[in-house]
Amino acid sequence: MSCPFRPPQFNSHRRLLEQKLSDLHKCYDHISLSQIHTQIFRLCLHRDPFVVPKLISAYSLCRCPFAAGAAFDLVPDPNSLLFNTLIRAFSYNSLPSLCFTTFSRMQLSGVKADSFTYSFLLKSCHGHPGRVQAIHGQVVRLGFSADIFVPNSLIDSYSKAGEPSLARKVFDEMLLKDLVSWNSMVGALVRAGKIRDARKMFDEMPERDIVSWNSLLDGYVKVGDMDTAFDLFQRMPERNVVSWSTVVSGYCKKGDMETARTLFDKMGVKNLITWTIMVSGYAEKGLAKEASSLLDKMEETGLELDASATVSILTACAESGLLGFGKRIHAVVKKHKLRFSTQINNALVDMYAKCGNLDEAWSIFDEIKEKDLVSWNSMVHGLAIHGHGKRALDLFARMVEEGFLPDGVTFIGVLCACTHMGLIKESRRYFSTMEDYGIVPEIEHYGCLIDLLGRRGILMEAYNLAKTMPFEPNAVIWGSLLNACKVHNNVDLAEKVVDELMRLESSDVGNFAIISNIYASAGKWDGMAKARLKMKDAGGQKQAGSSWIELNNVVHEFTVGDRMHPQTDRILRMLNRLGKHLKQLGYVAVK
Repeated sequence: MSCPFRPPQFNSHRRLLEQKLSDLHKCYDHISLSQIHTQIFRLCLHRDPFVVPKLISAYSLCRCPFAAGAAFDLVPDPNSLLFNTLIRAFSYNSLPSLCFTTFSRMQLSGVKADSFTYSFLLKSCHGHPGRVQAIHGQVVRLGFSADIFVPNSLIDSYSKAGEPSLARKVFDEMLLKDLVSWNSMVGALVRAGKIRDARKMFDEMPERDIVSWNSLLDGYVKVGDMDTAFDLFQRMPERNVVSWSTVVSGYCKKGDMETARTLFDKMGVKNLITWTIMVSGYAEKGLAKEASSLLDKMEETGLELDASATVSILTACAESGLLGFGKRIHAVVKKHKLRFSTQINNALVDMYAKCGNLDEAWSIFDEIKEKDLVSWNSMVHGLAIHGHGKRALDLFARMVEEGFLPDGVTFIGVLCACTHMGLIKESRRYFSTMEDYGIVPEIEHYGCLIDLLGRRGILMEAYNLAKTMPFEPNAVIWGSLLNACKVHNNVDLAEKVVDELMRLESSDVGNFAIISNIYASAGKWDGMAKARLKMKDAGGQKQAGSSWIELNNVVHEFTVGDRMHPQTDRILRMLNRLGKHLKQLGYVAVK
């Protein structure tokens, strides 16, 4: 039996609880929050219009949106503040359908929406321009366009929905613009990659703040123009931790770790995000010692990794294959008893899988209680890229049986598995199945199919698919087909493919090296000589291929013909022994 509603009582219990309520926004532990909720219920404050909005917001920050909804449902006659708070909670937790369901309940209850309602709804429309336009229509019809808070939200939402032109239309129609309006529009242009237009608008701004400067700085970093980015950084009237972090991140992405570290060391104030950027940068470049040393320094400052930082660093380890450092991050998570959320577990599965430790990846995947699509995709991809095609396809079948709808990323893993197993019939079937799930094949899906056809020697079909697909084939697709022509000694098609590659990247001498070898294998010496001449004119020599391996937190890189490694003699002796052992086992090299 529920407690009857009482008006607020300012007794000692209430004052004590109010102190806890004032700190609710700092509570990220759902267990502690549930205990406070129990106290609220015992004091019959679970219907209090002052208490419940704070509780809903706290549950939202704890990523417990359904608990927030349950708290809302106990209030018999919610007002606009309560409805708005719940819509905001669902939006924050990326649950757009529940945002609009709550909005419908609000209208059916006779509670009038206000400008905050529409602004919170707009935040849930990322990637859905149709929804933004529908809300835009209501906003205009109900007269909320005059409230500058709403058009500013429209600019941001159109931008995030991939409609910068509609964002610009809203901006141009605004009779009154404030600094947020200008910043939102600059941000929209940056997000769309229109850095010149963003710079023009930035220069036209009647006033600027640190957000304006940081937004444009981020734009130059995203397009890789670090010279202009650094020039802008130096001209900034003031800088904050975001400014420094952005430029450090830019140099990390560029691979200039020395400059990134110099700027990092000059920073007056560093937060967890800044440390994570630098540690991740080292990890992504395979610099295990530097990454580990910097992590030690970070821990000395008293900072500890959170879920976001952990995922970022694990992702970097996955990209570089830095298994040893990835294991250390895994150990840090255990040591600090960081909650193994699905997000962290997914990152661990991805890291172990990409680094080749499939047993550990599978062990973690198997223990994830609340698997999401990313969990399945990470494991399917890991199995596929390491040649375990059958296991990958079996896992895909299990995923569908358990009710998960695959996306485009899933099918890249599935088609990759088919490629490794040479399953042409199955790959065509899976390719067609994508339409059943409402997935439009992207260039990566076509690339997998073309690669498989090429490997199996069905070269003309692969070529025709590349020419007729609804995308301009890139160098990766033509390169895989050229290699297939080399394997199957198809000189005529190789010449056509080289012409396509030349049109895309005329300076890549590797293409001429491959066609030269194809001519040589076919005994067409004149063609080989012409290819060699073109290779010389294009730039001389093909860049040597390289490979690397991590051993005891040290990444060793080897290039073709390299004799500079300090243990070269020992390595060559071991290779010689392995070669002899393979011959004894009956191995014959394929020429």
